[in-house]
Amino acid sequence: MDLKTAKQHASHCERGSLSSLGILLRELVSDNVRDIPAAGTGITTGTGAIYKASVHERGGVITTEILFDVTGLTSADSDLDVIGVEDTALPCHLGQITAAINGTILGGTIQCLEAPASLTDVGIYSAASGVLVYENLITSEAAEVVIVTPAVQTVTDGAVPIAGVPTANHYLYLVNGAADTPDIFTAGKFLLTLYGYDA
Repeated sequence: MDLKTAKQHASHCERGSLSSLGILLRELVSDNVRDIPAAGTGITTGTGAIYKASVHERGGVITTEILFDVTGLTSADSDLDVIGVEDTALPCHLGQITAAINGTILGGTIQCLEAPASLTDVGIYSAASGVLVYENLITSEAAEVVIVTPAVQTVTDGAVPIAGVPTANHYLYLVNGAADTPDIFTAGKFLLTLYGYDA
């Protein structure tokens, strides 16, 4: 259960809901209430862009889900440049992955829910810096990790395993998979799921 859901149950408890009280107490006793990742403003301020995240723990498995729509973000000039709101100093990460919140990441999947347009060739990397902005080159960062190999993204029948796992405390970035004339995305929905555990 993430903190937002826990707060909703707490609010229901104030209104006399015993079922919400029971759910909240069970999750607290099981230490299942966790915070959630938050994207940089270079992602969230894109017109039409959507970013939602959740973290749940069940039976020792910590599942992090990041749902995002790239509509309103802008593709970059060069291959492996960071995608985000164009020509700003706003950080363009998709959230930080930490052991305290997300656990030690063992693996994950990516699912394309709607093919991106204009640029269709994109990927996801992780990097130590949380302040990379639009058109920063991801491979100029130390210890960057390929999470989703840059490729033409198409709607699939199911989720595809990720290429690598983010290093603890790294930030996730959406990047160009090819050189492009910068253009605003008009479509592109994805669900990134990470599976972790408390080491």
